[in-house]
Formats: sequence, structure tokens, C-alpha cells
Amino acid sequence: MANKDPINKRRVGICVLLSFVTLGIYAFYWLYLLVKNVRSLKNDTRSCIGEMLCLILVPIYPIYWWYTRGNDVKRLLEERDCQASSTGSLFLVLLLLSSFIPLVIFIPMGIMQGDFNSLPTAVSKSHKANFFSPIGKFFRNIGKMFTGGSVGTKLSYFIFGAGNIYHKQYIKGGIFLLLQIAIILFMVLCPSINGTPYGYKALANLSLKNLSKGGEFDPATGGMTTGSDCKLMILFGFVTIAVIVIFVILWYKNIQSSYKADMDKKIGKKPTTFKEDLQSLLDQKFHITMLTPTCIAALVFTVLPTIFMIALAFTTYNDPDMNDAGTTLFHWNGVQNFARVFTGEGSLGFEIKNRFLPVLGWTFIWAIFATLTCYFGGIILALLINKKGLKGKKIFRTIFIMTIAVPQFISLLAVRNILGEFGPVNKMLMDFGWTNHAIGFLGLNPADSEILAKVMVIVVNMWVGIPYTMLMTTGILMNIPADLYEAGRVDGASTTKMFFKITLPYVIFITTPYLISSFVGNINSFNTIYLLTGGGPTHTGYQAGGTDLLVTWLYKVTIDQGAYNTGAVIGIFTFLITATITLITYRRSKAYNEEDTFQ
Repeated sequence: MANKDPINKRRVGICVLLSFVTLGIYAFYWLYLLVKNVRSLKNDTRSCIGEMLCLILVPIYPIYWWYTRGNDVKRLLEERDCQASSTGSLFLVLLLLSSFIPLVIFIPMGIMQGDFNSLPTAVSKSHKANFFSPIGKFFRNIGKMFTGGSVGTKLSYFIFGAGNIYHKQYIKGGIFLLLQIAIILFMVLCPSINGTPYGYKALANLSLKNLSKGGEFDPATGGMTTGSDCKLMILFGFVTIAVIVIFVILWYKNIQSSYKADMDKKIGKKPTTFKEDLQSLLDQKFHITMLTPTCIAALVFTVLPTIFMIALAFTTYNDPDMNDAGTTLFHWNGVQNFARVFTGEGSLGFEIKNRFLPVLGWTFIWAIFATLTCYFGGIILALLINKKGLKGKKIFRTIFIMTIAVPQFISLLAVRNILGEFGPVNKMLMDFGWTNHAIGFLGLNPADSEILAKVMVIVVNMWVGIPYTMLMTTGILMNIPADLYEAGRVDGASTTKMFFKITLPYVIFITTPYLISSFVGNINSFNTIYLLTGGGPTHTGYQAGGTDLLVTWLYKVTIDQGAYNTGAVIGIFTFLITATITLITYRRSKAYNEEDTFQ
């Protein structure tokens, strides 16, 4: 048997010392908050009782962890002569985790107390009411409603609708109770679709462990037996988490409703009936009525799919790799997919390592030129059409509006045929003797010029995009105060100077949000590139062509190759880039910082 390296006792001692220091800091902070609340009891007894209960109950878990798990780790370290590179390292990690448990506890406590002065923070004094303030308020309200509420309100913490029924609001209380029963049954009974359950089993399946073979051939039926569907496991797991979040929201609303009835009775007012609540949803709370369906739709059709696709970036869901391994199942693999962008590992690792930066660079070049050419081209076109004395303005506007009215799918495919190898443009050039062979304007062949294809897609995009800016700018130009131009003429300013000092600053100020959204939209511009060039000219051995943007490359990686985890990684990088640029640019723009300038 090979000799095992003993665990470094000095290293273990440092970990234990760090654990005690951390626990001591936690205990000191806990005592500080306890003393603070004892003093506050003299002024506001009711609001402090809930916080005192939390101060008493919260330390129970870290203390339990320390005296059970900590002792277990210590015992195992003493009994086992472990290898420092494997099991020993695991025990050291567990010991370190046990030392940081108190940190994980006292930070939420500080947030709950709303006492940010004693916590290190980079937030300026003018922004003390920061992101964590609503969280602290939420916990304070829970304690306040429990201590100051009636018996019905206290029961509502455990039985939905109990407080409303206590106040004879039977319909409202019954609805809350039915919702609680429905969610509990959903979590316990675990209804399933295609053999994949919801409920608590879905939470267990979210780990993607203990999977079956994914289905086997059944001679009796001639089909496949039901096996594990990893995609449904992830999706149903997140749906179950969403249901739990909804359950917590309903729990809070049911307590809040009962507490409101308590407050109404204290001031001699009769608690509202179900009919009055419905009327308020059509009157004072009409905004809630209108926004609720929108929020639900956004959750179902936007938030959950987005979370699901982000989750795939941390899995091995890659058809080429799965086919090589002879399986239809996949599992979590952490941040390995992100690392492969730089290391070049995996079925598409080599392509990502060598093509990611070129595609990213071209994406930025395309977005900048496509945005600025359409933007300033639209402003110039609007100025020309709105020039005084020009006849036939309606005809010119109608011609350009036709470009918008015709779907891009038709327009871009028509341009592709016109500029194609056998299109009329190449035919005319060869008939005139200007060229002996067809010119690859759009890079449809591997030997075509990549630079020419990039220039052509920018030019064609101007034809498609300029009319949008022209229409928007036309309305803005009509609303520029005439007094500004009159004052400029009195001061002797030329037409060019008035354009750069009055017209352009005004238009840019108004259209800054549109300019930013256009830039982000061009980064994710799928139609123009895919319908014109298809990403060509192609590069041998790679999916990403010469004119491919991140979004068209993402499409090829996922739809053509089935590398969904790699595609999700590219999608996350794209999102981070666009979100960062959008936030920084907009926060630094005059449209954000000088909102009242042109009002």
C-alpha cells in the first residue's frame, strides 16, 4: 500500500484559529446588536420584539454547526491519515467552510437590522438607503406584523387566509387557503410530464444525479422507454423554485392583508369586503390589475427561459460530445465551458479559442458603423426633405417609408439575388467589359473577399436603416423652438454653425436612448448578416465565417452543431458586453444627467 501524506498540522491549526477568530467577530457583533436593541426597547417596544427574537434564534444554527460538524471534521482528521491532494484537501475545505458560516449569518443580520454603519461598505453617505434597505424593511415588517397583529394575523403565518377569515373576509381568506393547499399538494404530490416530476422531486432532480440511461428500445411497442430528460429536469426545477417564490409572496400578502384589517378595526373602520377589493382593483389599484398579467407573462416567457438557457452554460449539454460518449444525458460541469473559451478544449474549444476574438472585433466594428451611418444618414436625409422650398416632400417621404413597409426578409433576399454571382449587377458589369468574372460582393464563396463583403453589408444596412432615423428625426426637427434659430441668425451664425450648435445637439440629446438601443440591436442584428451573407465567406475548419456576428455564430453553434452549452456561453458573453456598454453609455449621457435641459 502506498504511503499517504499526512495532513499539514500547521495548516490545520491556522484554519482552526481562523475559525475561532471569525466566530469571535460574529459573537461580538451579535452582542452589539443585542445591546442596541435592548436600549431601543425603551422607545419602541413593539418594533424591537421581532428583531430580538431573530437575534436569539439566528445564532442557533452556526453554533449547532460548530459543535457538530466541526467536531466531526476534527475527529476525521485525527482518525484518518489522508492524502493532502485529495481527501485531506476536502476536509480542509470543509473546515474553512465551517469558519465562514458565521460570516454568512451576521451579514444578513446586519441587513435585517438596517444597521449599515457597522458594516464595511463602499456606498457613499448620500446613498445609505441602498439596495439592501428594502430587504431590511421586509424583515422588520414581518416582525412588526407578528407582534402587533391579532390572533388571526399570527395564525396567518402558518395558515393562509386565517386572518381574513378571523375578520369575516371569508372569500379572500378562502382564496388564500386554497392557494396554499394547491401549492403544498403541488410540492408533495409531484405531478409529472413525460416521466419528469415537479415539486420536491424536481428540486432533487435539479442536481442531475442518479440519472437513468435516457430510454431504451422496447420491442413490444417498437418505441423507446421513458428515461431521464435532463432538459425537463432543469426546466421543472426552476419552475418549482418559481412556485416557491410565489408561495413566499402569497404568504407575505396574506399576512399583510390580515394586518391591514387589524389596523382598520383599530381606527374604527370596517375591514374591506371582497367586492370593495375588486372595485379598488379597477380604481385606485388599477395599475396592479394591468401590470399583473404583464409580469406573469414576462416571468413565464422571458425570465424562466432566460434562466434555463443561462443554466445550460454550466452543463455538458453538447450533442457532439454526448454522441461520442454514447449517451443522451448531461450533467453540471461548473465553469469548464467558460474556461474552454481560453484553453481551446472540447469539441468546439479550438474554434472558440481562435475565432471568438475576431468575431467579437467584427461585431463591434459592424455595430459602430451600422449605427452611425444610419443615424447621421437619417438626420441628413430628414434635413434635406424638410428644407423650405422643396417640392414633393410627401412623395419623397412615401418612397423612403416603402423601405420600412416592405419586410426585411423580402428586401434582404432581393438584394442578395441582385448582388449574387449570377445576379443582374454582375451580369451588367461583365457585359460592359468592366470585369471578366463575377465579383463576390457578399462573400457567398470561400474565395471571395472578406473586406468587400463587410463593406457591402454595411452599405445595404444603410438602405434598410436610414428611413427609420429619418422618420424619427423629422418629428424632432419640427419641435425645435424657432426662437433658437432666430437668435442664431441675429448673432450672425451661418447655417452650418447653427446645425452643429443647435440642431445636432438637440437631436442627439433627444435620441440618445434610441442611439444606444440601435447600437445594442446592431450587435444582435441577425437578419441583415444571415440573410445577406450567411456569415460568409466561410473559413475552412470553422463554423464562424468572415462576416458572422456573435449572434449568427451562436445560431450556427446551437442549431447546426447542437453545442447548446457552448452557445449559452457565447450568449452570456454577448449579454455582458451589451449590458455593460448600455449602462455605462447611458449613465454618462446628457439625456440622463441633464434631463431638464431642453424642457
